[in-house]
Amino acid sequence: MNKWDRRYSQDESLMLRPLPLIEECCKGMAPARALDLACGSGRHSLYLAGLGWKVTAVDFSEVALELLQSRAAERNLIIDTRLFDLEKGEFIIEPESYDLIIDTFYLQRGLFTQIRQGLKIGGLLIAVIALVDHDPDLKPMNPDFLLEPGELKSEFSDFEIIHYLETRRDPQKRPNAEIVARKVNRQAEL
Repeated sequence: MNKWDRRYSQDESLMLRPLPLIEECCKGMAPARALDLACGSGRHSLYLAGLGWKVTAVDFSEVALELLQSRAAERNLIIDTRLFDLEKGEFIIEPESYDLIIDTFYLQRGLFTQIRQGLKIGGLLIAVIALVDHDPDLKPMNPDFLLEPGELKSEFSDFEIIHYLETRRDPQKRPNAEIVARKVNRQAEL
């Protein structure tokens, strides 16, 4: 059993509500195709499917995906769950396939290009990812999984940035970078 399966086996209540940023951005959008990367127990997938979105949810934890499928069945929702190790490149984001890609609390820089290509023109990226912080009171974390300040905004500078914020919402936790960015057709602007 991997560490993620152990985590989701121990606490089924993990993260039931979607992040307010996800709710705020998606509540008025017309449902289409969405991808929830490293979805965990699927709080964002469930929320989107409840709004009528066709959701693909990808995670490495079989336990989390089973929990997501159980919760989806209770609500009569259909979510396409995929068990893949994103770090090993097992899941490929098909080009021009999604109207929305969500990436919360998961950083794999190698996916940025696929995210960029996987969104349709006009598609939205919503990401919330942990930032480097040198606070000695915080639990150490692998720096490979932490963004540098400004990195996320710079990485998607070719998108229309609708919202960008680097903040510590909870003083006991690591700060995050939040981005809501729309893929635009830069060729049409030339």
